[in-house]
Amino acid sequence: MARWEPDAQGRMIRAALELFDERGFDQTTAGDIAEKAGVTERTFFRHFADKREVLFDGAHTMEHTVHDVTVAAPAELSPLDAALAGITAAGELLADRHEFSMRRSRIVAANPSLQERELLKLAAMTESTTKALHERGVTEPVASLAAHSAVTVFHVAFARWVAEEEPPAFADCVAEAAAALRALQ
Repeated sequence: MARWEPDAQGRMIRAALELFDERGFDQTTAGDIAEKAGVTERTFFRHFADKREVLFDGAHTMEHTVHDVTVAAPAELSPLDAALAGITAAGELLADRHEFSMRRSRIVAANPSLQERELLKLAAMTESTTKALHERGVTEPVASLAAHSAVTVFHVAFARWVAEEEPPAFADCVAEAAAALRALQ
């Protein structure tokens, strides 16, 4: 094993995806990932709390992005439109990670415990969005309804985006899903 090579975290993420695809999530250990990436298991645990976190590594960044962009959205936007601005910005963090997102989506779909973790990620995004709307002065139940609706739009847009080899921009998927939501009235 090399003493040091650059981008250990990136190598571990790539190794994990390969192993999860080959063996399945449950049959892959953190040690397997570390070995394939050419790092020690200790290095793995310096970067990730457990093997699930390889797939959910960017969740906190997305939550902060949703929050910050929602708070900073123009004052004239409705609560839903401010929340949609936040989730669109969060989705743009994925723009150069389409292949990773496609593979990750397949791995999550194949494992109930990962599906549960995905739902927790979406719940945290909803909470962050609700908090941002409260900071904008939006009261209940409007803040919660707008946040839940925006995160549902994100979830639907993400599913469309990862389903296509050559997807439209993530923002276009959000706009399409938001238009479908508005058409329900």
